[in-house]
Amino acid sequence: MAIARVWEEEIVPNDDDCRRLELVPEPMVSFRTGLPISRRRAARERMMRRRRRAIVALGVTLSLVILAWPGHAFGGVTGLGTPADEGTAVLTSGMVYVVQPGDSVMTIARLIDSSDPGLAARALRHELGSSVVVPG
Repeated sequence: MAIARVWEEEIVPNDDDCRRLELVPEPMVSFRTGLPISRRRAARERMMRRRRRAIVALGVTLSLVILAWPGHAFGGVTGLGTPADEGTAVLTSGMVYVVQPGDSVMTIARLIDSSDPGLAARALRHELGSSVVVPG
């Protein structure tokens, strides 16, 4: 690029107002101000790493929350195969229950399946081979 500059000089002694047009190279002007590009790139890379870490942390936290959420909240099934919203099952398959004084087959059956304790009581009687439970 160049700049056009007008010179007013006396070239001819008789002509007191003579103008001349001259092209002058434009001085180098730096439009960039501030930090050098290498430092800006390094700062941008640090920012992107922080964003990636935040997204990964959010994903891990969300995954843990979903895994910790109780299954019956999503219409899951209890260990006995009955829908969880039919009744709250205190005892499920594989759990150990210590018989307390005053317990009967029917009270334990209600703990196993509150929606149909008769079925659970029959299964307990069949498993025990008796309708009598002994504390301890």
